[in-house]
Amino acid sequence: MKILTVSDRVVETIYSTAIRRLFGDVELVLACGDLPYQYLEFIVTMLDVPLLYVFGNHDHGVFTANGRFKDAPEGCINVDERVVEVKGLLIGGLEGSMRYSGQGGHQYTEDDMRWKALRMTPRLLWNRLKYGRFLDILITHAPPYRIHDGTDRCHTGFKTFLRMMDIYRPRYLIHGHTHVYSPKTIVRTIYRHTQVVNTYGYQVIHWRERKPETDDR
Repeated sequence: MKILTVSDRVVETIYSTAIRRLFGDVELVLACGDLPYQYLEFIVTMLDVPLLYVFGNHDHGVFTANGRFKDAPEGCINVDERVVEVKGLLIGGLEGSMRYSGQGGHQYTEDDMRWKALRMTPRLLWNRLKYGRFLDILITHAPPYRIHDGTDRCHTGFKTFLRMMDIYRPRYLIHGHTHVYSPKTIVRTIYRHTQVVNTYGYQVIHWRERKPETDDR
């Protein structure tokens, strides 16, 4: 299965009619936050596949041209604090960044994020009983602590994500939030049983039954 993952930056080749030529064989889209609603709605409309997302720290509602307030992208599935089965994959999500200011939503302390993760536990345990595994992919906005994260408060990763990888062993943790300005920046890291992928802009993941592989385009 070919999976398109996006976060933080609008990519011109995706936000154009070229999307069907370049990504027409994509079967699933995962979005990790801080993207315009119309961008996500364009992707899901053009590719006509499920799009799962979490919000980033800069996401907020918008007013449409007719004055209607929109607080989420239409036609997409918010997986914050949830685990869903899509195309045979078990996918969960946790939104937001480390709390760094008193303004704006989707900011959390480490304790906040720990509680958010705990609220997913019943479904994760049920997955283990039903499918023999807890989780295939975890999508987040912020990175895990000391994996692709920054030194400032805003961009510090969550230790909670390390514990989730330790316990639930997802094959992938896909995040955004950390901007990439150099081709030398490390965007893929193996942590125990999990491949951690920074999808700033976008990445393409080829899901295989036995040996996963991430591919830049």
